[in-house]
Amino acid sequence: MPPQQPTTTDETRSPRVCVLAPTPLLTITIEAPTSEESNPEVHVHAGGQGLWVGRMAVSLGADVVVCGPFGGETGTVLAHLAEVERLRVRPTAYAGGNGAYVHDRRDGERQEVAQTPPHSLDRHELDDLYGTVLVEAMDADVTVLTGADPPRILPAAVVGRLARDLRAAGRTVVADLSGRAAAAFAEAGGAVLKISHEELVEGGFVDSDAPAHLLEAAHRFVDDGLDAVVVSRAGEPVLVVTRDAVEEVLPPPITVVDHRGAGDSMTAGIAVGLGRGLPLNEAVRLGAAAGALNVTRRGLGTGRREQIERFARRVVVRPAGDPA
Repeated sequence: MPPQQPTTTDETRSPRVCVLAPTPLLTITIEAPTSEESNPEVHVHAGGQGLWVGRMAVSLGADVVVCGPFGGETGTVLAHLAEVERLRVRPTAYAGGNGAYVHDRRDGERQEVAQTPPHSLDRHELDDLYGTVLVEAMDADVTVLTGADPPRILPAAVVGRLARDLRAAGRTVVADLSGRAAAAFAEAGGAVLKISHEELVEGGFVDSDAPAHLLEAAHRFVDDGLDAVVVSRAGEPVLVVTRDAVEEVLPPPITVVDHRGAGDSMTAGIAVGLGRGLPLNEAVRLGAAAGALNVTRRGLGTGRREQIERFARRVVVRPAGDPA
């Protein structure tokens, strides 16, 4: 069977995307000077998985609301930077304060200079975050649940409860989770789980990253109640598993400048595609294009909409053999 061709959709539509960002992060990166006469460049950005997903979704034309805890000096700066990047922030109280890092990339590789981990959320702060996401999700076309770093910040039980409540309300939910949080999401019967082959291995869901094992794990998640599982595999084809089909998604080969942010960009593209009304495989096509082009850039979760949508036409979607 020949590869599927892109379907026609309204690419001008601006879906509303709600993003749960449990651990927003202030990032400071030192880059090499662009010439011998110039000084090193210092870049300060709002980061963390949820904000990287949100940034790419904005680049793709979505109206993005980010729900997360913002507190302390870093939280004040984070919220301002996020809003400058056209993310609408719905902050919740956070007495402890957000995390931050300083990375030095002047020699081409990331070297950690300093890192401050985020503080834990107390019971009241966690309740406030839950309520904020739940209410914002009711007005969104798609809600994206991202993980916490470290995972203890957002207990897996809270993820499962939120997924169940949103499922019962008929909301479309895309999750980019790993470990216990991914298992809780699957048990709750969420819509789409995006997970990497490494996360499946590290989470103990599979014994190896062999395609047959990855597909077995994805089928188990679907049997638990998920609508679909999207397994990213670095430079290998993405696997899209539903009850009715297994497909591969293959972007053109790309030279990698920085692999970080590719998975978050893919998640954002999937969410925006579903928000536009695309079928899942076409949404993953858009996500694969966003992820592929992101690795050619030094900014995490960054890209240009026109380039991503044109590049998506080069992404192949085809039926896959299912060794499971």
